Amino acid sequence: MNRAIAMGAAAAIGAAAGAALFAVAMPRAKPFAASVVSPAAASESGATIYYQDPDGKPFYSPTPKKTPDGRDWRAVPAGADVSLDEPETTPAGAKTERKIKYYRNPMGLPDTSPVPRKDSMGMDYIPVYEGEDGDDGSVKLSPGKIQRTGVKSEPVMRRPVESIIRAPGTIQEDERRVSVVALRFEGFVDSVANVTTGDHVHKGEPLMNVYSPALSSAAAEYLSAINAGATGKELKGARRRLENLATPEPAIRELERTREISLSIPWLAPQDGEILERNAVNGMRAGPGDVLFRIADHRVVWALIDVAERDLNQVSVGAKVTIRPRGLGGRTFTGTVALIYPHLIAQTRTARIRVELPNPDEVLRPEMYVDAEIETGTPDPVLAVPESAVLHDDMRQVVLIDKGEGRFEPRQVKLGRHGGGYIEITDGIKEGEAVVTSANFLIDAESNLEAALKGFADADAPEPAATSRGASNTGEHQ
Repeated sequence: MNRAIAMGAAAAIGAAAGAALFAVAMPRAKPFAASVVSPAAASESGATIYYQDPDGKPFYSPTPKKTPDGRDWRAVPAGADVSLDEPETTPAGAKTERKIKYYRNPMGLPDTSPVPRKDSMGMDYIPVYEGEDGDDGSVKLSPGKIQRTGVKSEPVMRRPVESIIRAPGTIQEDERRVSVVALRFEGFVDSVANVTTGDHVHKGEPLMNVYSPALSSAAAEYLSAINAGATGKELKGARRRLENLATPEPAIRELERTREISLSIPWLAPQDGEILERNAVNGMRAGPGDVLFRIADHRVVWALIDVAERDLNQVSVGAKVTIRPRGLGGRTFTGTVALIYPHLIAQTRTARIRVELPNPDEVLRPEMYVDAEIETGTPDPVLAVPESAVLHDDMRQVVLIDKGEGRFEPRQVKLGRHGGGYIEITDGIKEGEAVVTSANFLIDAESNLEAALKGFADADAPEPAATSRGASNTGEHQ
């Protein structure tokens, strides 16, 4: 007997907790009215399972009890349990009967029956009462079910949908700011200036002295034309031969001034930058095209970022990018996407983008690892819903529209950009409509969403015979 009383008390406390939650969320014109049980009802309904405060407060006891002023607690029999799905009060002697419209498949399949039946697994079909299912594909849930599942809705509104894509990358030289020093003729390096790999040089600074018979011959021809008083095309042709050999302009002017041919000519740096490669050695023979120096200007560098293939469609040229070098202690640099390379990297399934970064103090060094944050989306407001509001099916995306009074309508939508916890909706809903953002999966199961959606495609198709439905259900359940 004690065990039965204890089990009854546990059940009563669980029911009472649900009733308390429902009472907090719903309007309480008559609080705890459904929990008050008269002595006559207690005696007629069966054995007492617990006792309730006589004032209808949410206090319960497994044994008889009295209030501080001496009144007995009300006995609650097994037949007087509280259901959140029932009306709050029922007049004495009145019978509340709801009419069953049809029975639906217990597994959520789009299969109904006008009479009670079982599926191939022996499960009873679930009755659907009037007022619980609408002709427009919407479904209606009782306030108790809404309260228990924790359904939340919010209106659809316009908002910016922006997100940040994080990706790794490296610093590389700007290909347009690299040059080499090479001769266009057969010659010899008479001497090399005091510069080494890694030194910074300025445009016009001497790198080496070069001697060449071809260079001396061209200089002698030009000097002869000057001394002979040649003008026009003859003089210009002699000078052009020196220019075609890439003779530095200061050396040509010095020849015009002194009218003397030097044994060797100073060869100058073509640009500002760091010496990346120094192959010139005193006294060496150099052939046409041999790279003697390689110089790079690092005042502007590239950040090459590898973006995942799935995020590539969100990146556009001109997007703002924040670069954080891993070796510079939190220092940041800002640039924009200058180029999206046309090919993917097959091994990593990533796409490479280029960001041009000013580097006036040259702290960004080639091959340095960086982390990039790419800002995507648009600052203009668009129609958007929380990501939790969208149900993803195999072939479509659906949201549940809260139409009020416990009625919900599934609606197919088309999605746009993602970001900041929101998804852009390009088609399917209007601004101001309320969408379910919490517990929509529970509503989906409760309302047989598949059956409602199926009406979009084959609303005019004839319903298959009962035997065919049973065979189809067998395959689905397996």
